Amino acid sequence: MPQQFDNIIIGAGQAGPSLASRLTAAGQTVAFVERHLFGGTCVNTGCTPTKTMVASAYVAHQMKRAAEYGFALEPVVPDIAKIQARRDAIVAPSRDGVEKSLRDNKLVTVFTGTASFEGPKTVRVGDDVFEAERIFLNVGGRASIPDLPGVKDVPFLTNTSLLALKELPKHLVIVGGSYIGLEFGQMYRRFGCEVTIIEKSSRLVSHEDEDVSAAVLDIIQQEGITVRLGAECIHLAPHADGISVGVDCQEEPEPTIGSHVLLAVGRTPNTQDLGLDKAGVKTDAKGYVIVDDQCQTNVPGIYAMGDCNGKGAFTHTAYNDFEIVAANLLDNDPRKISDRIPCYAMYIDPPLACIGLTEEQVRKTGKPALIGTRPMTRVNRAREKGETLGFMKVLVDAETNLILGASLLGVGCDEAIHCLLDCMYAGAPYTTISRAVHIHPTVSELIPTLLQGLKPLT
Repeated sequence: MPQQFDNIIIGAGQAGPSLASRLTAAGQTVAFVERHLFGGTCVNTGCTPTKTMVASAYVAHQMKRAAEYGFALEPVVPDIAKIQARRDAIVAPSRDGVEKSLRDNKLVTVFTGTASFEGPKTVRVGDDVFEAERIFLNVGGRASIPDLPGVKDVPFLTNTSLLALKELPKHLVIVGGSYIGLEFGQMYRRFGCEVTIIEKSSRLVSHEDEDVSAAVLDIIQQEGITVRLGAECIHLAPHADGISVGVDCQEEPEPTIGSHVLLAVGRTPNTQDLGLDKAGVKTDAKGYVIVDDQCQTNVPGIYAMGDCNGKGAFTHTAYNDFEIVAANLLDNDPRKISDRIPCYAMYIDPPLACIGLTEEQVRKTGKPALIGTRPMTRVNRAREKGETLGFMKVLVDAETNLILGASLLGVGCDEAIHCLLDCMYAGAPYTTISRAVHIHPTVSELIPTLLQGLKPLT
């Protein structure tokens, strides 16, 4: 006889534990399933560990620039064991805290193992079978392994296995020139490794505007990272000195020989072993669970939150999925995914932060728009810190004066962009900020000036 619960939650990423807390606070019982590490990608192999190591890499970079600030230092020598120990000391409390909060909750029963559906209301984990009227999927995603020629013949790294690597690569070759590849590339270059980034597209972060891609390329190359764009046919092969990575299957230029290869070409959802077909839950061609505006699947009572629903691959979108589900089920508050404004950041140094529409997307609408741009060299705070790479760009609807989107690439821009984002959520015109008085000296103080210099987008 299956055990009975009010709810089943599968996966302990950003959305699942928070939802369990809300449901149990309402007096409902929860069966919670996690097969490996509590906290999901963000805590274990994503945001927290990588940004901790990015911070170490930033310190190394600044130490190498010490002479610019009036100091003489000995050569900077990284200790990967100590870098990882610092990272793990930050990760462990977060992971353990999530698990402890669930196990200490008297209305939560934690099951450890792989969950699979046996019906639309029934789930099995090993020998345990349980039922609930509502089931929530929060199973996240993992690195995609592209079907490249030779990929099965060589050892390769993903974002997860690279974090576990106990030595610094002599030459790290990264296949993929977007967020994960660029963050790891700059990080390991600052740790003293030779780094080559190979990208199939004609530019880095190809989903961004061309001026953003060009500025990112310049930043990466200034660090001494080799970038090979337009790699039409990437293939791998064993080599006496490590791994050979070719970029053209016809007229092959000189291949890149790396000691290690990182595959950073995207993510895939962890839905393959859930037995979704037994529950009748539909997925798209890539395995993402299809959901409506409230995160509910085609099967009433089954929801999907976070990376596995394809509605956003970020911690903040996963947490917002939880907020949407909880608001609709518990608060009589009809929140929905479509109310969410796209926002994300890439944590190279300096960071790139983007909200709303890109310039290219605005142009495609055909509507009259305004644009404002300013280089970070015009930001006093950036000049004082000696970090002037990048620029700011904002787009505004010429008829309504509403902000359509922005791309901010520069020191502090991952924080500064939120004044623009909050203005968008408030539905307020850009003049709300352009007439505001911001604190000097800050990065944010340039944003009113940026908006005061808007010109027609031609």
